[in-house]
Amino acid sequence: MTLMKWDPWREIEDMFDRYTKAVGVPRGGQEALASSDWSPRVDISETETAFLINADIPGVEKDQVKVSVENGVLTIQGERKSEKEEKGKKFHRVERFMGTFVRRFTVPDNVDPDGIKATFKDGMLQLHLPKSEKTRPKAIDIHVE
Repeated sequence: MTLMKWDPWREIEDMFDRYTKAVGVPRGGQEALASSDWSPRVDISETETAFLINADIPGVEKDQVKVSVENGVLTIQGERKSEKEEKGKKFHRVERFMGTFVRRFTVPDNVDPDGIKATFKDGMLQLHLPKSEKTRPKAIDIHVE
């Protein structure tokens, strides 16, 4: 049997998540969280031409991660499998979260969903969400007459 360290803050967050889901308000306004065992940390940034999402998911194989976009919501989901218990092997501490995860983000209207690209290397999932051409800033030359 694997022992997991008790985290009182995790229980408070889980209780808060259940409450906000029950009343129909996603946590954080922009982000909708799904029921999952753990949640990978992400960085979201923006350039003139795209939004970038970097998700830390070490210990997860590429084929265990799925990314989809539906109805303006980007979903990242996957699973980190537990180590098989071996006879004679005792764990003294287990701090890594195992099991399924799901993260959902509202995609801005100016993103081209057909151009979204994902790469996965060394436990880092990188998503490139290009802005549609018509919403990108465009410089206009002024001619003096």
